[in-house]
Amino acid sequence: MLTLTEVEAVARAAHEGQTDKAGRPYAEHLRAVADGVRARGGDDEQVAAGWLHDSVEDDALSREWLSGAALSRRTKDIVLAVTKRAGEDPEAYARRILETPGALLVKEADLAHNADPERLAVLDAPVRRRLTEKYVRMRALLGLTDGGPEGPAVTAATR
Repeated sequence: MLTLTEVEAVARAAHEGQTDKAGRPYAEHLRAVADGVRARGGDDEQVAAGWLHDSVEDDALSREWLSGAALSRRTKDIVLAVTKRAGEDPEAYARRILETPGALLVKEADLAHNADPERLAVLDAPVRRRLTEKYVRMRALLGLTDGGPEGPAVTAATR
């Protein structure tokens, strides 16, 4: 099995040269999500999925690579659960996340970093507004609407 250090290295290499909407190295987002998963009580399989959460969706790594990777079945399932599919409606996407053990915690960490006011502040107003509405809607579909602006922490009992 790949260690977390190896998973991090794979994720960083796969996203090398990519930037986020604010022009920051994409690896910063991956690190924030992995750290957010750990801070929310996630285990190593979920942290690994945090590092890889956008790899298939962004075509940084293929589904074939993921299928053959030395990762647990649970980590692979989480990565696939949080991978948006072309033409998929948000309700179906949220349902898949909720039905996959461990995926909600990873998606919560992803949404929390995506909605970070400091990250959003550097975007122009229309993009900031559109993304904020998108993240609020997804949080609602996932049941993450209570407990303030970031919602409740997903705990071991609700993973």
